[in-house]
Amino acid sequence: MTFLWPWMLLGLAAVPLLAGLYALAQRRRPKYAARFTNLDLLANVVEASPNWRRHLPPALYLLAIAAVVFTLARPQLVTKTPRQEGTVVLVTDVSGSMNATDVAPTRMAAAQEAAHTLVDRLPKDFRISLISFSSGVNVLVPPTTEKEQVHAAIDRLTPLGGTAMGDALATAVDVVRAALEQQPAGTNADGTPATPAPIRGEGEAAPAVIVLLSDGAQTVGTYQPLDAAQLAADTGIPVYAIALGTPDGVAVVTDPQGRQRTVRVPPDFETLQAIAEVTGGRAFEAPGASQLESIYRDLGDRIGYVEERTEVSWAAAGLAGVLVLAGGALGLLWFNRFP
Repeated sequence: MTFLWPWMLLGLAAVPLLAGLYALAQRRRPKYAARFTNLDLLANVVEASPNWRRHLPPALYLLAIAAVVFTLARPQLVTKTPRQEGTVVLVTDVSGSMNATDVAPTRMAAAQEAAHTLVDRLPKDFRISLISFSSGVNVLVPPTTEKEQVHAAIDRLTPLGGTAMGDALATAVDVVRAALEQQPAGTNADGTPATPAPIRGEGEAAPAVIVLLSDGAQTVGTYQPLDAAQLAADTGIPVYAIALGTPDGVAVVTDPQGRQRTVRVPPDFETLQAIAEVTGGRAFEAPGASQLESIYRDLGDRIGYVEERTEVSWAAAGLAGVLVLAGGALGLLWFNRFP
């Protein structure tokens, strides 16, 4: 629950203040009772003590005051509603460094498990695509609503080779444009590539997003990562970028001569952060499997659902009215007075 005018909640401070004043007034009652020096006569005048009953109507009035304060603050209920449609392209690094064990059990295994979580959290009508990249780029699953295909492809991911991050991101942009039936705008009169028309207007929700996971810096490829990010930005596709691993991570890789070497493989968070900023997305650091799982779970909610706010001031106002009527009714029933 949220409040449109949360500063009005400061009025709740009056409730304990009034409760304290009521308690103080009750403490003064014995002083007045002591004026009856003839206790036998007092017993005849007062048939029975109301005990707890005399405190119930004032307690209901105090609760009614609190409900009125909530009404003035204009409470809103926040609900998550699944988006009707959308396209999510998972771009996953499968370079040799994904064998590193600084993320248990390995970076690759953690990435696969988290990817399954993201796929499961997306609404059923969303189209999902899976792209893997190492020294080259492979579109393993074109955009589809069949989640089982995506799950099966995730399970087949195997780390090997370098890191062509820029090429992978550029390929993801092409996949999105094809899925949304948006073709490149061609060339300008001078022969330079024309800027493609954006797939969304200003203020509109993106019909497609790219989720890019990488655990290292680019080592091969035609596109530089930020050039590919500009393609995504020009097309209106936000990129959510995740840097997997720790700065001290090491992996056994095979060099071009076929020899195995142990090398440090720190993630390149700076580049991923720049990609996210250029495209209007967001960057995350995942030094462990649990953090990665949490990030993907949050992304599933962020991408697949929209928050709707419904004002429920009427409910708080109605509760206040019920409490006042209940307190008044009990006062009339027990003590013949209102309030």
